[in-house]
Amino acid sequence: MPVAAESKLRVVIVGGGTAGWMTAAALTRLLPDHCSVRLVESEAIGVVGVGEATLPHIRAFNERLGIDEAEFMARTRATFKLGIEFRDWNRIGDSYIHPFGTFGRGSGAVDFHHYWTRLLREGAALPSLDTVSYACALARSGKFDHPASDRTPLSGTFGYAYQFDALLFAPYLRELAEQGGARRTEGTVANVERDAESGDITAVVLESGERIAGDLFVDCSGFRSLLLGSALDEPFVDWSQWLPTDRAVAMPCRTRTAVTPYTSAIAMPAGWRWRIPLQHRTGNGYVYASAFVSDEDARGALETAVEGEPLAEPRMLRFKAGRRRRSWVGNCVAIGLASGFLEPLESTSIYLVQQAITTLIELFPERPVGASDRDEFNRIIDLEYDRIRDFLILHYHATTRDDSPFWDHVRTMTVPDSLSEKLELWRTRGRLVKYREGVFLDPSWVAVYLGQGIVPKGWDPRIDTVAPDVLLRGLETLRAEIDSDVARRPDHRSFIERYCAMAQAA
Repeated sequence: MPVAAESKLRVVIVGGGTAGWMTAAALTRLLPDHCSVRLVESEAIGVVGVGEATLPHIRAFNERLGIDEAEFMARTRATFKLGIEFRDWNRIGDSYIHPFGTFGRGSGAVDFHHYWTRLLREGAALPSLDTVSYACALARSGKFDHPASDRTPLSGTFGYAYQFDALLFAPYLRELAEQGGARRTEGTVANVERDAESGDITAVVLESGERIAGDLFVDCSGFRSLLLGSALDEPFVDWSQWLPTDRAVAMPCRTRTAVTPYTSAIAMPAGWRWRIPLQHRTGNGYVYASAFVSDEDARGALETAVEGEPLAEPRMLRFKAGRRRRSWVGNCVAIGLASGFLEPLESTSIYLVQQAITTLIELFPERPVGASDRDEFNRIIDLEYDRIRDFLILHYHATTRDDSPFWDHVRTMTVPDSLSEKLELWRTRGRLVKYREGVFLDPSWVAVYLGQGIVPKGWDPRIDTVAPDVLLRGLETLRAEIDSDVARRPDHRSFIERYCAMAQAA
């Protein structure tokens, strides 16, 4: 039987864009009997959307919402993403890929990187680490295929994500949400009403005078953080001492080179530059620290670096790395930029939105909102932000570059104790901190550690019984198997054209 409307929790989402419409779509699809959804947004307020690269976790989110992959990719003009290429991060001329997959065969009692470390320390002339990862080899070859359904063959040792047009993603999700019953209201919030005793939000009042009451308010208002930051005055924890990039200039261009199945992050004198190839264009941006380069010079550097004809004027963005002390306060949950911001280096923005939505659904409140639900939500989201923060800092700090003031600064800066402990464990014996929660697993840390030249001094002693020549032969066999299998896979562009080509304009 249908649930009476008055028994449902009234959810009011302030702000649209990716975060708002992801939240609305998920709530209407997954909790239709528990809540009604009203979303308030203004067309006069722009959204932060310059082209998005994602992590593999988005696939599970889309599947839960019943989204057809090929349709979604065609509608958002998406390409496949097998990992992230890092150029010039340790030394100018270096290049490595952080793959969405394992190194080696992804199985065995001892992790593959211990064998690799031993051979390096014993003076073996080894090829690039990319050659012993199926995902990396597939990416470097410009090919793509869906992974095998089980993880036994090498072709089952990788995952993938998407690169899509962010300005097309939110409208696609809006359709899903409105089909599920979400109601959209056009307008700008002028006032936030709060209960005098509890401090909870009771309603938002629009500039038009309309009053929208609710039981649970979701702040998706972006950097403005209208509810959590402004109305509830939740403090912001500033991490710019470790992540000093605070601006970006973005500009799309026509694609002149291959549509690569990976995102590129190319180090620049005062930060780094992204390259995100979509079906119809390439997204470009320079993320930089304004203390080390002027806006004008950053814009000029990006215009010089892009590969093809610009399709729009450069767009400037300003931000600060960090998060709100708490993301859920009273009956207000902040999701996306209203909760915090970590620069796009590892494509974590949409993942953090997704994780917040997933956690909210798992802890969806009754009336009244319980403190235990809030506390658990904040614990999980805080851990996500904190561990991603350490991973991003590692990219900057693990460099030998001293050719510009920016790189000299990040190379010599003091890092959080939590990262120092991880670095020490790795440097001594190649040990990795194991987490039950958090987005980046062992292969991700291995890719950056070894990719940026941090080779452990020791390794797991269980491999000392294997002779070096046996290890080298096994390595060559592995590389040959990967190369042979990858050679049979289709070209990335041709796979897209067959599977999910975007609709041509009339």
